[in-house]
Amino acid sequence: MATVFPAEFAALEPFADWAVPTEKARYAKRIASTMDELDAFYNSAFPLLASGTDYLRRVTMADISEEDKHLLWLFCALVTVAFSVEAWRQPKVPDTGAASIDSVVEPAV
Repeated sequence: MATVFPAEFAALEPFADWAVPTEKARYAKRIASTMDELDAFYNSAFPLLASGTDYLRRVTMADISEEDKHLLWLFCALVTVAFSVEAWRQPKVPDTGAASIDSVVEPAV
């Protein structure tokens, strides 16, 4: 069976659909998700954030593997959902109407 993440982060495999490469796509996924889905993702990924950060610090961009890219994108998605889980308790920013994120340039990966 193919894996999306490095072996050390196999516990995150059920959340592979969060490993998307653009900020706009991560934001759209957050908005389209239920709080139960956001909570499940957050509660699984957040405890691995410190070890994931340590792991990714040892990876160079010149040699980054597909598995490492997916792990990086997943932790970017964690940042995208954190305020929804920790503060707002809803996928959308309260009292903002039709909010969106428009990046001019995405980080190079």
